[in-house]
Amino acid sequence: MTKKIIIDDNIPFIEGRLEPVAETVYIDQFGFTPELVKDADALIIRTRTLCNEALLKESGVKAISTATIGTDQIDIPWCQSNGIQVANAPGCNAPGVAQYVWSSLLRLGFKPEKMTLGIVGCGNVGSVVAEWGRKLGCRILVNDPPREEAGLPGEYTPLETLLREADAVTLHTPLIMDGNHPTYHLIGEKELALLKDGAIFINAARGPVTDNDALIEKLKPGSSIRTVIDTWEGEPVVKKELLDLVDIGTFHIAGYSKQGKERATRMAIENIERFLDLQVDKSGLAGPHSVPQGLTAEAIVESYNPYADTVELKANPSAFDTLRRNYDYRDETLYQMHNS
Repeated sequence: MTKKIIIDDNIPFIEGRLEPVAETVYIDQFGFTPELVKDADALIIRTRTLCNEALLKESGVKAISTATIGTDQIDIPWCQSNGIQVANAPGCNAPGVAQYVWSSLLRLGFKPEKMTLGIVGCGNVGSVVAEWGRKLGCRILVNDPPREEAGLPGEYTPLETLLREADAVTLHTPLIMDGNHPTYHLIGEKELALLKDGAIFINAARGPVTDNDALIEKLKPGSSIRTVIDTWEGEPVVKKELLDLVDIGTFHIAGYSKQGKERATRMAIENIERFLDLQVDKSGLAGPHSVPQGLTAEAIVESYNPYADTVELKANPSAFDTLRRNYDYRDETLYQMHNS
């Protein structure tokens, strides 16, 4: 029997790939309804489609694959207890985020060979940011209590120590609301007070990992802290007061590289292949990333300019989702270096 798959119509590079092996329906991310998914076998979604009991209770859905890293939009415990398999695309956009973070740092005067970068959260994305930093000669401090407790290799630094010692701090944690290591408002008034004068602070993880109100207070006139924000509390609504205070402010596109999107689509399809026992043509989609050989600060800066995206958002904050949806995916540094 032919499988039926409902697909977010804004997932790039996917149209036409599943049609030979399944019945496909494309829909806006907010258009997934109980009626639409009732007779579906699988869903391929992005960040804003809520997959929970309200959507799925009366459905025959057996699998959900998100072409994103995050799974905040999926009620995983409910899905698991109801026999629905769930998978994401971990690390798909890591090189794009590394490009974003390092271009921002370098443009703000960070000197990798002389300064220390603190990385909070060193999973798929943070580890690539760290690897690029080491290639550039940077001292790296890592804070990641779950990895440390799990005995995973690496040197780990307490958060307070990292915040005091680092010349720049970049966040790469998931949003975790409870448990032993919640990350909601992980960086608040107390933590921001520990930053060095002139430090650079970056959030390209999840908006609520930083207390945005506390950050506004920290950045008020007289502060020497420089700030790069790609993810915001309450997005797509952005507090204009905070947007006006940041040096670089973008619309959740740190990982929006062409190859990152290709990778995410490939991984989403591979999950569906595994769940539904299908074989799909994935030719032309980027595979696993590698650290660019001969990586230089100059190549990173030339490969992407976050100020261009900042100008667009500051000119029209209410267009957050529109700017994100219509974003012209950039090539990653690796691909630009190899094709220049």
